Amino acid sequence: MSLILENNDIVQEENINTVVDETNSSSQVEALDSNKDQAKSDKNISNQSNMSSTPVVSTVFEEKIVNIKRISKTTKGGRVMRFSALVIIGDKKGVVGFGMGKSNEVPDAIKKAIKNANNNLFTIKMNKRGTVYHEVIGKHGASKILLKPAPVGKGIVAGGAARAVVELAGFQDVYTKSLGSNSPINVIRATINGLTKQFSPSEIAKARDKNITEL
Repeated sequence: MSLILENNDIVQEENINTVVDETNSSSQVEALDSNKDQAKSDKNISNQSNMSSTPVVSTVFEEKIVNIKRISKTTKGGRVMRFSALVIIGDKKGVVGFGMGKSNEVPDAIKKAIKNANNNLFTIKMNKRGTVYHEVIGKHGASKILLKPAPVGKGIVAGGAARAVVELAGFQDVYTKSLGSNSPINVIRATINGLTKQFSPSEIAKARDKNITEL
């Protein structure tokens, strides 16, 4: 009888130990899960605070339609008519871009052109008087554009596509002269080529290894 009682006591102790171990393990798992949930919530809160503290900069561009033309494609079934739009955009603070779009309808072609222009932006240098730093010639294909500084109050002396580029870039006084082909897309590219080839006084001084006052 004594042996049977001792064996029963041993079995009960083992059962109690297993129950205790199970409860401990379950409590540890719950603690780990709660720690993970707390870490996730802290991370989400920190991300939200970072997003709220980051300023959102939105640039508003003005748009100008330079050219809309009807194009046709001859296929086996006949001629397919479409429209092509050429658009220039700019913020009048030194950023300008251009794009072309084609579609079956004019509004859709303009939308595509604006989208392409937003992906094709250029930063233009400009002095404090709102004119170019020096005389420069821009080239693209058969088009040539002469750009010269103008005195204050003269305004923009330009025509066609070149005027749209200069205005939307933010220039106030500038002379321009077309010296080659007047194709709108080539004139735009030549104008942007000339504007991006400018050298500011600080760049010239750095290239000559001098101070700006020594120029």
